[in-house]
Amino acid sequence: MREYELTVLVHPDLEMNLEAATDKVKALIESNGGKITKENNEGKKKLAYQIKGQDFAVYYYYEVELPAPAKISSVLNITDEVIRYLLVAKDPRREKMLAKRQERKAQEASKEEE
Repeated sequence: MREYELTVLVHPDLEMNLEAATDKVKALIESNGGKITKENNEGKKKLAYQIKGQDFAVYYYYEVELPAPAKISSVLNITDEVIRYLLVAKDPRREKMLAKRQERKAQEASKEEE
C-alpha cells in the first residue's frame, strides 16, 4: 500500500456537526482497504475563490495508506458534504528532508545553550 495525503474541504454549514461528514470519509477509506495514520481538523477558512457558491470551508487533513486511490476519488466527487478534495501521494524524500531540518535545528539549539 502507498501513503497518501488527503485534504477534504467540508461544506461550511456542517461546521457544528462535522462528525457525520468525517465519519463518512473515514468509512469510505476503511471500506476500500485503507488505513488512516493521521487526522487533523484545520478549521474553517476563507477560500481564495468561490467553490460551489461557498466562500468558506472546513479543512480536514488525513494521512492514509491506500491500495487503490481511484475508488475513493470517484466517491468523493459525488459526496454532498465534500466541496472539494485533493489526494496526492506522499513523497518519502520530503519526510527525510524535514527530519534532517529538525535535527539541524536541535543541534543549533544545543550549541547556543553551551
